[in-house]
Amino acid sequence: MKKLLLLVILVTIGFIPIKSAAQVQVSINIGSQPLWGPVGYDYVDYYYLPEIESYYYVPSRQFIYLSNGSWVFSLNLPPRYRGYDLYTGYKVVMNQPRPYMYFNNHKVKYAKYKSNHSQGVIARSNNPKYYVVKGHPKYMKAGNGGKGKGNNLIKKGGGQHKGHGGHGHSK
Repeated sequence: MKKLLLLVILVTIGFIPIKSAAQVQVSINIGSQPLWGPVGYDYVDYYYLPEIESYYYVPSRQFIYLSNGSWVFSLNLPPRYRGYDLYTGYKVVMNQPRPYMYFNNHKVKYAKYKSNHSQGVIARSNNPKYYVVKGHPKYMKAGNGGKGKGNNLIKKGGGQHKGHGGHGHSK
């Protein structure tokens, strides 16, 4: 009798609808990535630039670097790195909130990439998925008939925001 009761309970439970908590989320931000960004990534939050020990935050298009012990958020690189070629320097993709908080680890871990200039960049890619990046030589905006559109490759901007390591950029 106990076995029959257990079987009835199990069968009854099997017919109760249970909501699935599993969700699949695919994020793509190729069109927001800079022309000098590395190929091969559909989504990027930050780049770490080992040669100049700085970060770049893709959503706000800001460089993040240390200055006098504080993290500075700027649309431009600091004057000491203005001659740095973003197209040839190595970029490490980082998809975690505020990676600059782990700078001391990144500085050591990625030091080996300081002289690596072999990384392909979006501006030189022939992969059609990168044609949505404004400024790409084969840039295609929705509705322009698939024709390439020329754009300036370099945008100038100004302004700075000084932070103290707590500037929140979390997902």
